Amino acid sequence: MSRQPLRLAVLEAERILTDAGVASPRVDAELLAAHVVGVPRGRLPMVPLVDPPVVDALRTLVHQRAQRVPLQHLTGTAALGAIEVAVGPGVFIPRPETEAMLAWGLAALEGIVEPLVVDLCTGSGALALAVAHARPDAQVHAVERDPVALSWARRNADVRAAAGDTPVVLYAGDVADPTLLTALDGLAHLVLCNPPYVPLGTSLPPEVAWHDPPAAVFAGADGLAVIPDVVRIGTRLLREGGTIAIEHDESHAVAVPALLAARRVLTGVADHTDLTGRPRFATARRARFNPHAPLRT
Repeated sequence: MSRQPLRLAVLEAERILTDAGVASPRVDAELLAAHVVGVPRGRLPMVPLVDPPVVDALRTLVHQRAQRVPLQHLTGTAALGAIEVAVGPGVFIPRPETEAMLAWGLAALEGIVEPLVVDLCTGSGALALAVAHARPDAQVHAVERDPVALSWARRNADVRAAAGDTPVVLYAGDVADPTLLTALDGLAHLVLCNPPYVPLGTSLPPEVAWHDPPAAVFAGADGLAVIPDVVRIGTRLLREGGTIAIEHDESHAVAVPALLAARRVLTGVADHTDLTGRPRFATARRARFNPHAPLRT
């Protein structure tokens, strides 16, 4: 069998994905080709010709992607920060929108030696593991309530630990539980959370609507069913000067900062945009005790 140009196979894949309404057909076609060939996407030009079975394998994946199976389910991985984690059915796929919150959290830890970090609603563990990779001196704890998602997080944590990253401590728990992580009260330098926050009835792309676990996406009629618990527990976990960051729906640019501002011990409340410029996460800092400050009633 004669070898075939990979470039033509990628062009065909792009056409199929365009016709299927995939948002980024060229990128997805190249990423699928790189996955099949076994090279980084940037090295595809170094593979001009491939065997027919490679083209067939790519075509199979492309048709699955055209049916709106998530790209990450087909490649088996999703990236966040400098790491990749395994994902698949039963666990929320990390999104590029979370990169901005991760970068903010890492910046907040600058100058702190051996910080203690807590990731609530960890899902695949991506956020916690990205922090542990970037900060080998950190103690990172992560919580997930769903047993299937927690199994993905454990798998990813084992892989990252085997690669030399600092192990992440995982807990089965629910942020609605007032006793969650009480042993860490007042110790955290940083609390991060990407909770369920999409209002029920929101129209979503098929990749999300058909494949992400609904409990990891939706949070009541207004999307705020989980975040008040996150604010309550996150505030309790923070030490003086510690910071919290919570991802939210773009419709929550006022509501989530207001929930944080309602906690008297939190200060410096701010909202931030993601890489697309949409309101995406809110932050606050636990105030340092001032013995000379007047009592508040």
